[in-house]
Amino acid sequence: MRYDRHGFPIPAEFERSSPTARDAVDFGRLGPQPVTLDRDDGHGLPGFDGPGGDRSAMRPRAGAWKRWLLLAAILGGVVPAIVIPQILPAVREAVVQWSLERAAECEARSDIVGAIADVSRALRWHGEEADLLCMRAMLSLEERDAPGSLEDAVRATAIAPTAVQPWRVRALVNVVLNDVDAALSAADMVVNLSAAGDPDALNHRAYIRGLVGRDLPAALADIDQALASGDESSAEMLDTRGFLLHLLGRHREAVDQLNLAITGMQQNRRKIGLLSGRVDPVQLACRLRGLDHGMAVMLHHRALACRAVGLEEQAKQDFELADRKGFDPSRGIF
Repeated sequence: MRYDRHGFPIPAEFERSSPTARDAVDFGRLGPQPVTLDRDDGHGLPGFDGPGGDRSAMRPRAGAWKRWLLLAAILGGVVPAIVIPQILPAVREAVVQWSLERAAECEARSDIVGAIADVSRALRWHGEEADLLCMRAMLSLEERDAPGSLEDAVRATAIAPTAVQPWRVRALVNVVLNDVDAALSAADMVVNLSAAGDPDALNHRAYIRGLVGRDLPAALADIDQALASGDESSAEMLDTRGFLLHLLGRHREAVDQLNLAITGMQQNRRKIGLLSGRVDPVQLACRLRGLDHGMAVMLHHRALACRAVGLEEQAKQDFELADRKGFDPSRGIF
């Protein structure tokens, strides 16, 4: 037996056949006949010798398009899945910051509803956080939504049970809701969670006790300790002491203390006002707004003490000015 150049045996019929005969072997038995592209179909395209002259061989295969579509779908799903987690924290932070800036702008122009909406957006993007909840709680209280304010304050204490600010807010809201026991309990928590002898915590508890008319001698002891260990010229603390002296029937002493408190607040406001043009105008407006509310409270307290000692004209002036500056117990400005 003979072998071809590849080492395969040559069948006998190949040996008996001439080269022409071998070339004429029926390849139909071995598979489809190859398509030849050796003639023009009359349109400038090659003709086909296959069955029926099928042009489908020149069309792009459907499988290729499917592969490209699949690749595009994969990239469309994978790329965002990779990129979005990387940029989402930055987007979230930007939205929160923008929302808080808008809230400050709204508060500066006394648009409390708008400020609440902006802080709510910040909470949705950031997630519940104690300071943001306290911020919205105070705004809600000013909008006369004490129940909503309390709900936020309670959630804040659940998130950060050892933080002081949520308990401060709870105390104030419960005063508005006339829940005396809850207000006093929250004020006690402020003192317990603060450093021993903290002046701000003692001042807060003393004031809450004065607002609900409970434990007044203990309240006076709190504020005396706060003044001794803190800033003896603090307008806020002097106001608390004057208010408590009035409630204890020591009206003339109260007037003297409240005069000092109001003078101190006026000086503070002038100092803050001098910063105009040198600090952010929105932050300045918010600060001045807060000072005006503090002044309103002090003027109301002095009006009470003046009326108690028979200074009716001074009391009338103070009451009127306090109202113009925003004194309103139903909004937590008391």
